[in-house]
Amino acid sequence: MTAKWTPDSWRGKPVQQVPDYPDQEALDRVEASLAEFPPLVFAGEARRLEQQLATVAEGQAFLLQGGDCAESFAEFHANNIRDTFRVLLQMAVVLTFGAACPVVKVGRMAGQFAKPRSAPTEVQDGVELPSYRGDIVNGIEFDAAARVPDPERLLRAYNQAAATLNLLRAFAQGGLADLHKVHRWNLEFVAGSPQGARYEELAGRIEEALDFMAACGVSPDKVSQLRETDFFTAHEALLPNYEQALTRVDSLTGQWYDCSAHFLWIGDRTRQIDDAHVEFLRGVNNPIGLKCGPTLEPDDLLRLIDVLNPENRPGRLTLIARMGAAQVEAKLPPLVRAVERAGRKVVWACDPMHGNTVKSSNGFKTRPFDRILAEVKGFFAVHLAEGSYGGGVHFEMTGQDVTECIGGAQAIGEDRLGDRYHTHCDPRLNASQALELAFLIAEHLKAERLARGAGPRRVAAAS
Repeated sequence: MTAKWTPDSWRGKPVQQVPDYPDQEALDRVEASLAEFPPLVFAGEARRLEQQLATVAEGQAFLLQGGDCAESFAEFHANNIRDTFRVLLQMAVVLTFGAACPVVKVGRMAGQFAKPRSAPTEVQDGVELPSYRGDIVNGIEFDAAARVPDPERLLRAYNQAAATLNLLRAFAQGGLADLHKVHRWNLEFVAGSPQGARYEELAGRIEEALDFMAACGVSPDKVSQLRETDFFTAHEALLPNYEQALTRVDSLTGQWYDCSAHFLWIGDRTRQIDDAHVEFLRGVNNPIGLKCGPTLEPDDLLRLIDVLNPENRPGRLTLIARMGAAQVEAKLPPLVRAVERAGRKVVWACDPMHGNTVKSSNGFKTRPFDRILAEVKGFFAVHLAEGSYGGGVHFEMTGQDVTECIGGAQAIGEDRLGDRYHTHCDPRLNASQALELAFLIAEHLKAERLARGAGPRRVAAAS
């Protein structure tokens, strides 16, 4: 990994989870076109995110990362983008109250189109076809023609990402994120639920505080943080050819940035140290993430950290633990201890979704809410015991009224999964479940803060 990096040096490495395009010339044309397109995000925005994540790494902020399992072309609609954004704002407000610290908001949006698969093919009724790999690659329809990887889908994904980013920027900076509109963030189907009522109570307290501040001369006109927010985008960098095509040299620093998103991550299936995904992301200067599953050994993790963050920059690297509720308290501590002993500056975040997927008795892939919550609790318990800082969460969720994860206050049972099961890949929390989870995490963060007798910072730093 000491060899010189270039945007295409990954092409000389083994690569996993990429499609086999039948028309190489068509793929080359699309990649050349993408290389001429404008960047989707800017290097300065990525640097700002890294600065904010550095405060998380130091225990002074909290990371909220959430959004779709896999964005689709069919569900691309302004209302869906708006509603997911609103739920993330709600969760951030709840967590800010619980953690008493800033919340860094990152959406799995505007680029989360590709999905790794456990097998290259799937079988239905005796027919075997290539697996669906996300709308950026092929179609979800179980049809031979639809399952052929199509390079033109890369262009459509870029255009949808650009439109999504345009809307997100407008929401974040144009008034929707104004704290005076906190009541309007509550979605209609959530408002009548226990967590919706609880959120309304919290919104009322915020409104009272804002009225007091206004009486003291502090208003949105004078304080931009009251009327707008930073909101960043992220996706798994599963298709290095797409990422390479959108990689640019920053004119201010002369450094390479992947301008497809502010934050990119490497999945648990593609974290081989000598393979293409690690090679590509080691060279871009965006803040990046690494999924850490139960098979990851401490020594291998330290080697990956040395490759991905050799300068040990705070905020550069986020370790996203996805162990499963049954394994988190056994598998996570050795990794945390190794990182702490080595003095590596990282953000630790919990992905309680991917290790808790089960198949229901009626054939739906689902995730039990109690297992999701159990992994979150286990994650924080490990960090509290190890004297480290569990600094974030990473959810698959949507603002839509779906029935994909069972349990929660709504008590969604297996018999209701078919009511509104809309996901193109993995089951997502709906807005009500996501908000419920935010309140539960906030309660934990508040209790931990009170137990430590200070603001959210590392035990070692406080002692």
